[in-house]
This record gives sequence, structure tokens and C-alpha cells, in this order.
Amino acid sequence: MRILSLKLVVAAGLALSAGEALAQGAAPAPAAPKPEMMENCPGLVALRPPFVRPASFQLAALARDQIRISYSGHSTFLIESPQLVRIATDYNDYVRPPVLPDIVTMNHAHSTHYTDRPDPGIKHVLRGWAEGEKPARIDLNYKDVRVRNVPTNIRSWTTGGTERHGNSIFIFEMANMCVAHLGHLHHTLTQAQLNEIGRIDVVFVPVDGSYTLDLEGMIEVLKALKAPLMIPMHYFSAYTLDRFLSRIRQEWDVEIAEVPSLVVSKASLPAKPKVTVLPGR
Repeated sequence: MRILSLKLVVAAGLALSAGEALAQGAAPAPAAPKPEMMENCPGLVALRPPFVRPASFQLAALARDQIRISYSGHSTFLIESPQLVRIATDYNDYVRPPVLPDIVTMNHAHSTHYTDRPDPGIKHVLRGWAEGEKPARIDLNYKDVRVRNVPTNIRSWTTGGTERHGNSIFIFEMANMCVAHLGHLHHTLTQAQLNEIGRIDVVFVPVDGSYTLDLEGMIEVLKALKAPLMIPMHYFSAYTLDRFLSRIRQEWDVEIAEVPSLVVSKASLPAKPKVTVLPGR
């Protein structure tokens, strides 16, 4: 199956070398991480109907233990909870889901990961960075969803140095499951960060291997997270995705989905870790 290429407008400043070393100290963990931050995460992913929407998906309601994930493209997913809370990740001006989300998360790496003009109808706009390179600290409860973050560092596209706390790993808790979005991750994770993230069931992972973390570093992160389901994002072409898959098949099974959406419950998580590719645009 051929994966549709992702075509995005990328800021002109993206010519910086991806091999540049970056301190891994991201954000200091809170002095005493709460117990729920270390043990709270359980499950997997869900579905928005794809670009050609099967009738069985269009009106399907979610059970209390299910979530729906749909890949819009680049780093943007639409996640739907059992109470139909809609979340869009790395919300920006170029790639957006087809429905208005209730919650959006954003990161500061460059303009395809955030917007200064979010739709005014969005109830909660969550920026994964703060002014003055301070760590953003987010812990939002809305209906049957909890959203929290773990800050990490990024390379600065303007200075060539490090922008402290410019990225956030967002964790979405719903339906007795935890889903993590790594954002524009530029370095491996410390044990303190892993403790704060907690147990993860599904992880969205950038796989370009250049603008974000290199492939071997990203595999190290995935092994540390131990999520049963891993979903690639942030690939710019079939070539880039295939390069990641060729390497990742040495570690885990790979499944290529035919539609950009899926519904999953805790009970339907794979018995052993698996990479599932959702076609993007």
C-alpha cells in the first residue's frame, strides 16, 4: 500500500542541521512527582472517519471504554473521548481536523506546530511553552478527559542554540487509557521525565529522523516508554516513512492501516508492542 505523501509549508528557517547536540535536561521534574504521574496511564487509540468515510464509521458511537483517533497529517491528530470531547494535537494554520475541536495543544518548534490565530470557538487552547523559556505546566480536566504535559527542550531555529522548555509531551487520559504525543521532540528523555510521563498505552512519534530526534534516539525513547501501540507522524514523504519502517521492523511488528482512523479500547491493545501507520495527507 502506498502511503500518501504529506505536503506542508515549512518555515524557511528549517535548514539547520538536525545532528546538532542538545542538552537532555528538558525541564526539571517537580520536586516530588505525584503518584498518579508515575502510574496513571493505561490504553490505545481511536478514529475519525477517513477522507472517504465508511458508513460504519460515520455515525458509530463510542463505548465507555473506547477512544477514536484520526490522523489529519503532519503532527495533527484528532482524538475523541467516549463523551465526544474532541482534541487536536499540534494545532496550526496548515493542517487541521475537519471538525472544530474542544481542546487544542500546540508546540513552539515552528509554525506547522502552532498558530497565533486559533478558532475563537475552541474552548481550551493549550500552549506547550511559556514566556521567558519557563516550563509550561498544564493539568486540565474537561468532562471525561484529563490533559497534562511534560516540558522538553528544542533547538532554536533563530539562534542555533537551545530553547529551554519549547516543546511539551502532552498526555491525554480518557477511557482508562493514556495517549502521549511527543510533539517536536529533540532529545532522549531523562528518568525523571519518564517518571512524570508515567505508563503510556499509545504514543504518537515523530519519525522524520532529522528535524526532530534521529532514528536511533527515537527508538531509545520508544523502548523506554514501552507503549503497546506506536503511531508514526511527522514524515514528509513515503521515502522518509519507509526509512523509519525499515529500521523499526528490526524491533517491532508493523501494520499499515488502510484508513487514517481507528477505534481502540484497553481490551483491544496489542499483546506485544506494535507500530501502526495511519495514512496522512
